[in-house]
Amino acid sequence: MPEPGQTSVGEVLIVTGMSGAGRSTVANALEDLDWYVVDNLPPKMLRPLLELSEMAGGAVPRVAVVVDVRGRELFESLPEVTRSLRDGRHLRIVFLDASDDVLVRRFEAVRRPHPLQAAGTIVDGIRRERARLAPVRESADMIIDTSSYNIHQLTSRVAELFASADASPHTVTVMSFGFKYGLPPDADLVADMRFLPNPYWTDELRGLTGEDDEVREFVLGQTGAREFLDAYTAALEPVLAGYQRENKRHSIVAVGCTGGKHRSVVMAREIAARLGQMPGVAVGVTHRDLGRE
Repeated sequence: MPEPGQTSVGEVLIVTGMSGAGRSTVANALEDLDWYVVDNLPPKMLRPLLELSEMAGGAVPRVAVVVDVRGRELFESLPEVTRSLRDGRHLRIVFLDASDDVLVRRFEAVRRPHPLQAAGTIVDGIRRERARLAPVRESADMIIDTSSYNIHQLTSRVAELFASADASPHTVTVMSFGFKYGLPPDADLVADMRFLPNPYWTDELRGLTGEDDEVREFVLGQTGAREFLDAYTAALEPVLAGYQRENKRHSIVAVGCTGGKHRSVVMAREIAARLGQMPGVAVGVTHRDLGRE
């Protein structure tokens, strides 16, 4: 238990299981969900790690530790260590498993030996590992059979099980830019605002930007501007939902005009406001070329 004045780690997840069953995929998925992930930690180092996390005062509220047979003899102490750590902590053990034939195919696909194979075959290594992991599997809080999962499906399963209640499955950056400075190389989607009249050619608006109310009113008052916003954001909704299903955590929607000063700035802000109303989406706005002229 933490000392008075210290904050306990909110959640502790120990990820273990068969080699080839997806531990690395699960670790990466947890990291994307803002868990603090430590890979290949000897079981006897668990207590010092958690005590250090508790002393951090809640800075790392969710800790995931990958423990497996790579720890060799040190791995044998896992059941004893986890029993002693459960007191006063929200600690769960997740055991990843898969059928022997699936594990064999996975090892053959990556052309790597099983860590317990020694001079034998992959099947020999799997059998040794199953025997060694039997006590751990019996004490697991959750067993995930990954035999029928590909990487994306396993990542989705991890998100379903371990995402925090307030986690946004997808973040969107809406970026305004000027075509004359080139396309953003990291853009996922690009919208062209040059179909709208350019405020640059209106003397009283030339020195202003899309962040000024006068320019905003001018741009949104043009024929087709609001119709575009309604249609484009409606078209983005199934795209963003598809990104979430495919575990794409972040996307950039680029909105361009000639110089990135007027039309694109207005429309980027308007698109972001509409996307921000969609459930499960966190939105930010950036103006790449504003102030460049």
